[in-house]
Amino acid sequence: MEFVFQFLILVIGFVMLVRGADYFVDGAASIAAKFKIPQLIIGLTVVAMGTSAPEAAVSISAAFKGSADITVGNILGSNILNVLVILGLSAVICTLTVSKSVIYVNLPIMIGSSALLLALGYDGTISHIDAIIISACFLGFLAYMIISAIRSNQSGEDIKEMTVARSVILTIVGLVLIVLGSRLTVDSASFIAKKIGLSERFIGLTVVALGTSLPELFTSVTAARKGNADIAIGNIVGSNIFNILFIVGISGIIIPVPYDKEFMFDSLVSLGTSVLLLLLTFRKGELKKWGGILLLMLYVAYFACILR
Repeated sequence: MEFVFQFLILVIGFVMLVRGADYFVDGAASIAAKFKIPQLIIGLTVVAMGTSAPEAAVSISAAFKGSADITVGNILGSNILNVLVILGLSAVICTLTVSKSVIYVNLPIMIGSSALLLALGYDGTISHIDAIIISACFLGFLAYMIISAIRSNQSGEDIKEMTVARSVILTIVGLVLIVLGSRLTVDSASFIAKKIGLSERFIGLTVVALGTSLPELFTSVTAARKGNADIAIGNIVGSNIFNILFIVGISGIIIPVPYDKEFMFDSLVSLGTSVLLLLLTFRKGELKKWGGILLLMLYVAYFACILR
């Protein structure tokens, strides 16, 4: 009975994370707009980071609780699942067109971020110095995005208009839901892992990764169904970069994060899926249905490997 209760708590935690991220993004973006901050900057900072809020909250909370396997597993698991499952499903729905900027800039940055995490975690810890290096890369990436967007005259995100009071309330409620949701998720996931004899690494790589990737899943699949293929793949690539450079950077600055040797395999898989995505889209700028099926099959194979 207690197991069922903890599973329900896990689901509630996921719902709180997803809804909290939505509320936080809407509220914070509206407040920023009230201060006359350009929509472009809001879209590239508040909104973009907001989609990674569930991963950030869970990873940082797990680090503080000493559940490093969930911290690292959540990041790696989310990035692997984002490419193999979410893009796989999206490509099966419709062919995804990939812009040249994603192929020549964003995908190489995603590959570089994955390689950097693998290299820095090789000694078994993401130290404060490692985290500072990762955070510096994140700031450089953010600056590049803003400059590129300004040069291309992009308008940025559409901000929902609302009163200051409503904006503040939504932001606070969103933050509370994210924090509480992350605590519930980490605690229940750790309990379930111990109860059924699975490692925190496995739970972090699968269950927690899926739960925190729900915003990306809904956004990308919905975009694919509506024919907005560029949003589908851009959302995933951007999220994966943020997950490594933003979340790992913050987590490591707050507290050194142990990087278990078992995660070397998952790091290599994460790096490999990034390279594979580039190879699948490089020639024709498309991710076709057969490519989506290949990605889904590879996730099944990966899942079978970590289940052992």
